[in-house]
Amino acid sequence: MMSSLFLKALGIWLIIVMAAMANGLFREKILASLFAAKVALALSGLLLSLLVLVVAFIFIPFLHIQQQGLYFAVGVLWVMLTLSFECLFGHFVLGKSWQEIMRVFNLRNGDLFIVVLLLTAAAPWLAAKARGFLLEP
Repeated sequence: MMSSLFLKALGIWLIIVMAAMANGLFREKILASLFAAKVALALSGLLLSLLVLVVAFIFIPFLHIQQQGLYFAVGVLWVMLTLSFECLFGHFVLGKSWQEIMRVFNLRNGDLFIVVLLLTAAAPWLAAKARGFLLEP
């Protein structure tokens, strides 16, 4: 059962990654030409947060979770996968330095990645709550 849940959660996370990549392209091609860099980055962070919530809302029924705590476990898994992807892909594939990768945690530059991560952690539970999947204690 847990391996099935893991694979389903991983599949949903891959959809989130695709949405994040599309969001990055949108930021670079559209938002960056319309707004200052900090504003474009912040708007992109807000848009990505919304995309994560929408993906979670659409796909959370496929997880068939019975225990409320598992929604948080899925959120933590998504955050761990996201951080791993951001660091490993950024460093080993894109050739970014570790310092450059760590810049995504700088709120003063307009980067809302921390907010995205926090929302990603809560997204499965929020989606389940919005869909009425959570039973009152």
